[in-house]
Amino acid sequence: MRTDTDTGPAPDTGPAPGADDFTPAERARGRALRRAQSPWAIGGRLAGLALSLGLGLTPAGAGLVTAAGGLFGGGRTATVLAGTSALLLLGQAVALPFGARVTAVRRRYGLVTQGWGGWAADALRGLALSLLLALPVVFVLFALTERSPDGWWIPAAAGAALLTAALSFLFPLVVEPVFNRFAPMPPGPQREALLALAARDGVRVRDVLVADASRRTTALNAYVSGLGATRRIVAYDTLLDTADPGEVELVVAHELGHVKARDVLTGTLLGALGAALAVCALGLLTGRQPLLSAAGAGSAADPRVLPLMAACAALIGALAGPAQCAVSRRVEARADRHALELTGDRERFIAMQRRLAVANVSDVDPPRVLELLFATHPSAVRRIAAARAWRPAP
Repeated sequence: MRTDTDTGPAPDTGPAPGADDFTPAERARGRALRRAQSPWAIGGRLAGLALSLGLGLTPAGAGLVTAAGGLFGGGRTATVLAGTSALLLLGQAVALPFGARVTAVRRRYGLVTQGWGGWAADALRGLALSLLLALPVVFVLFALTERSPDGWWIPAAAGAALLTAALSFLFPLVVEPVFNRFAPMPPGPQREALLALAARDGVRVRDVLVADASRRTTALNAYVSGLGATRRIVAYDTLLDTADPGEVELVVAHELGHVKARDVLTGTLLGALGAALAVCALGLLTGRQPLLSAAGAGSAADPRVLPLMAACAALIGALAGPAQCAVSRRVEARADRHALELTGDRERFIAMQRRLAVANVSDVDPPRVLELLFATHPSAVRRIAAARAWRPAP
């Protein structure tokens, strides 16, 4: 669900066009939620970054890794794996209070239906997935650094690119089922309409699934995930229960726009390139003696360099965030236009955007600086204004 137009964004002065589509109470509610949760969400990011930098740029991280490895004999492999686990566990511990506070705020606004037990179980699942992914990757990485302390980053960059591509393909099959249950949409008019919409758009999908999102949230959503044989349309049960069939089709039409524009493939390729470049940057940074000295590590082959690598990766990610958000907003705007072109139903598109914004308690016109730094989608009022400015091709 997304928007913008060929005419560019609305001016930043005064309420954006489309603001009148929301009542003062709806606008105030979304703004209040944003103000209540943003300090905790942003604070969690900053705390995680501060932790990474504090451990990576001082001997504290090296001490943590050494102590963790000592619990398992102190060998090189034990230190690498135990140190990685310790860093992930500590990062999770720091992030947990902030995530809990955001969840509490969202529960107060009726967006969270999941109990604290389910929330804790999801946090543990996320940690387990992180460990399952990180431990083999770091093990291979340090095998490369041991073999070639100066040139390890060359094969590691290629491996990072391949891993990113593989995860994009496997994500809907391996990761999504960990957090949601999926069931085939029962045969009927809605399923046939969505399959017909995809066929009309020239997009082949394997199935139409329903995600049991209602056990966790009241938010509305749908998406198309996977590549090739794993591609499927997924609709939240909350969306199917509250939106009319035409609005559901518009949400899916937007998602099909991503497929038509090859956004998943392009995103995978860009992600692979970004992962490779990030590894190259790590190779450059961990080869600098002042940084190694600050971190209490001897070389890139020293397990004590782990916190420095994590700090550099966190900093690279933070600096790249606004640019990634800017690209995402343009991609979402293009998918909105595709939905309009595929359905030709401007008024229902506007009604759907309004429903999504109200149901998700969105700040429909957030401060521009927050939108530029953190928003992956244009604001609701910009999307509606873009829809009104859209004209069908002659």
